[in-house]
Amino acid sequence: MTVPPERVGVNRVNERILVIEDEALIADSVAYALRREGYDVSIEHDGAEGLAKAKELVPDLIVLDLMLPSMDGFDVCRAIRAESSTPIIMLTARGEEIDRVVGLELGADDYVIKPFSMRELLARVKSVLRRSRMAPDQGPQDVIHVGNLTVDSRRRQVTVGDEIIHLSLKEFELLRVLVKNRDRVMARRALLSAVWSSEGRGSTRTLDVHIRWLREKIEDAPSAPKKIVTARGVGYMFVTPSDEQ
Repeated sequence: MTVPPERVGVNRVNERILVIEDEALIADSVAYALRREGYDVSIEHDGAEGLAKAKELVPDLIVLDLMLPSMDGFDVCRAIRAESSTPIIMLTARGEEIDRVVGLELGADDYVIKPFSMRELLARVKSVLRRSRMAPDQGPQDVIHVGNLTVDSRRRQVTVGDEIIHLSLKEFELLRVLVKNRDRVMARRALLSAVWSSEGRGSTRTLDVHIRWLREKIEDAPSAPKKIVTARGVGYMFVTPSDEQ
């Protein structure tokens, strides 16, 4: 198929996307569609090779198939997330909710179920990249220190003490909203609107699960949280340590 020259690289975004997909036809079709939108695309057909390429390339986004030879998508996602916050969209032929939940729990930022329309995938890619590159508010709230927690919006980085905590995009956005509104109870509806409104895919269960994941990453005792506390029947609040109030 010949691509009309006026369509190639129409957005000229030059963002790097790594597609890790073992089915050559799907990988080539996804790469073709992404390149038409102006993205710089690389393809790998093997899980272990895809992980190596991700470390070498440092892409802006990874489109990751679940079922891969040598190393499945879950293990690739886990390995990437242990070292990087690179956005990941997971592709899966399975319709079972447990697979999607496990993928998100490992740090994937979104998922697309096969068979999918290329329009849907492109919309998800643009949405995830937009959130990733979204310019933070200018001013002193770019970096917020609360107790031993630091949230750096400009670098999209979170540290607890001296340890860098790797969060998915949604986890980071949720934490950032809570920290910016610290010591105020944030209603579930307000949090869903702030973090998930553009996709219309959020639910109270989704919110509660992400809160649990955040607690597991930033709390000393996740089962007895002191940073992100629950306001029963209302929502959640990020609490400033008493010695800072």
